[in-house]
Amino acid sequence: MNPMREQHTLKSPFLSLRWPRRSRLFRRVLAPIGLVMVALLVTVTVRGQQPPQPAQQTQRPTFVSQVDLVTLDVIVRDKRGQFLPDLRRDEFVVLEDGVPQEILEPHLIYGGRQLSAEAPAALMAPNGMILPPSRPVADVAGRVFIIFIDDLHLQAGDSPRVRNLLTQITNTLVHDGDLFAVVSTGPSSIEVNPTYDRSRLTESIKKVMGSGMSPEDILLAPASSSGPLELRHRVHVAFSTAYDLLKQMESINNRRKAFVYLSSGYDFNPFTESRWKQEQDKYSRPLRDDQEGLGINSSVETNGGSIAAGDNPFERGTQAFAVADLVSELAELTRAANRANATFYTIDPRGLVAGPDINQSLSSREWRTHITTSVDSLRTIADLTGGFCICNSNDFKRGLERIDSETSDYYILRYYSSNPDPLRRVRKIEVKVGRDDVDVTHRSQWTLPFQKKDR
Repeated sequence: MNPMREQHTLKSPFLSLRWPRRSRLFRRVLAPIGLVMVALLVTVTVRGQQPPQPAQQTQRPTFVSQVDLVTLDVIVRDKRGQFLPDLRRDEFVVLEDGVPQEILEPHLIYGGRQLSAEAPAALMAPNGMILPPSRPVADVAGRVFIIFIDDLHLQAGDSPRVRNLLTQITNTLVHDGDLFAVVSTGPSSIEVNPTYDRSRLTESIKKVMGSGMSPEDILLAPASSSGPLELRHRVHVAFSTAYDLLKQMESINNRRKAFVYLSSGYDFNPFTESRWKQEQDKYSRPLRDDQEGLGINSSVETNGGSIAAGDNPFERGTQAFAVADLVSELAELTRAANRANATFYTIDPRGLVAGPDINQSLSSREWRTHITTSVDSLRTIADLTGGFCICNSNDFKRGLERIDSETSDYYILRYYSSNPDPLRRVRKIEVKVGRDDVDVTHRSQWTLPFQKKDR
């Protein structure tokens, strides 16, 4: 056979081609076409063997529901001041933003103890909601106290008075079986974890030492556009410490939580007149009031613009909103307390405050303004959480006995919020009792927590 005429065969599943060994036409054209057709046939066969994929399901919208269980401590007294322990559930009416709420079975706490021998009954969920089974409460006896010593806002000279006050708290307020913790904000470095051992409180009293800023320290402290820097820093330290404690108290249920708050109060921008006078004497620039009419320039150019003679720069700009900033900080603290169902009882260890000391170059008017602002700050956080302030009084024992009474006898009311406006964060609460001539004490609002958004 002639080798030049030798022929070969290309086999495939669907055709058989024969061409001369050295034919360029068949090598360059027909052979590639055959390979492509083989690949297409294999692909069609494989696809035909695969099962049909189901049609893509349409994504349905997801609705998220939230059920808020609100716990409320209510104290009901008659016109003689006696606690009423015989109220039934149908005699209570709870309004949240004016909307009546369905109250679960109330619990009576009398003498600091729950009268029922059983643990609180399992909560009935609203229709359509399934809740996990509740565990029995291990300890429902006694009361819970947080003794908060804000030594960053207590004068060093008032330390003996503060120690005496804490001794009265130990003897009058904290009883056997009460759970308490002691925390300080400053250099006293007191941190007693929750305990029933009253001797730990006695040991803490010896460590108390006030380190608040005196008026002289405030006048000499550096200031920013928003007021004295050190004052702002101390307030933020005190409030952040209180926030952490309130967050931990949220896990305690079915017990009244009293936050005994010892402080001299807060003022973001005190003694503006004395600070302005000191600035004038120190730098001999902007003019004083007594220099008007002497032919001297009656205004001074500053970074913030022109200040007329006698115009106090510490009452201008952002410092003019110092009171509003303080109110905002206090409001956020009370919201955290209401979420934890904790009641603030604020105490000013200074007692009945007179005028400034002889060695202080302060006017009576600005001293009285400072005292009023600081005391009002303590009253605010107490009133908005259902408590009261022992302020402008030297009779601490009477106030402590009242705290002891309010934390011993009360009702625990619980309900699932059915407020029609879910976007309303601050809810106003009103409790009424179906009896005449009674005094009802409770916190006036509660606040929804901020929801963390998924990122």
